[in-house]
Amino acid sequence: MTNAQHSHPHGAHHEQHLRSSDFISDIVIGMSDGLTVPFALAAGLSGAVASSTLVVTAGIAEIVAGSIAMGLGGYLAGRTEADHYESERRREVLEVETVPEREKEEVREVFADMGLPLDLQIAIADELAKDKTKWIDFMMKYELGLEEPDPNRATKSALTIGLAYVTGGLVPLAPYFFNSVPQEALLYSCGLTLICLFVFGYFKSKVTGQPPVGGAFKVMFIGALAAAAAFGVAKLF
Repeated sequence: MTNAQHSHPHGAHHEQHLRSSDFISDIVIGMSDGLTVPFALAAGLSGAVASSTLVVTAGIAEIVAGSIAMGLGGYLAGRTEADHYESERRREVLEVETVPEREKEEVREVFADMGLPLDLQIAIADELAKDKTKWIDFMMKYELGLEEPDPNRATKSALTIGLAYVTGGLVPLAPYFFNSVPQEALLYSCGLTLICLFVFGYFKSKVTGQPPVGGAFKVMFIGALAAAAAFGVAKLF
């Protein structure tokens, strides 16, 4: 079995891991804002209006606007990442063409940092230089620390963040669909949303390697604080 065949499964696994991290990150971004912002808005309006219909209307408008804004932010971030990668790759292509000896020296420096002897550094650099595409791939990854982004990353990110925001936003709004008295609906909304914030915080912390229970309480506390502040301000004015 060739070296390429040996390395392919590892590369596929790494790529899959990278994509999956991006996906989880986008869900966390969309869901955390989706649960918190509409919850605070609904709580604030509950202290100021007499009909749940107004809360639902304003809540849906906010969810639509918020999901579009968040999704657009995700799209632009994805495009920026792709543009940065392409810009750096073009620069590496130019340097390989115009100053190949300096680029070979940079390859040798990478392997010197790994502790390889000089003769092996030179042999690897010379061998790598025979295939310019692999040479440039190597420089992008090991000199600049850049992974080639998924070409559909921006679109996927926008959709994932937007849908996660909508999903999160509908949770605190749901009780207002079934209860016409906003103050009563708020009680159900608080209970439902705080449970969801706790569960979300638990899994978010577990995925990111933080203490899950502590993270769950932290996320729940932030959501409760935002809602209480919005409700208090609405009551004052």
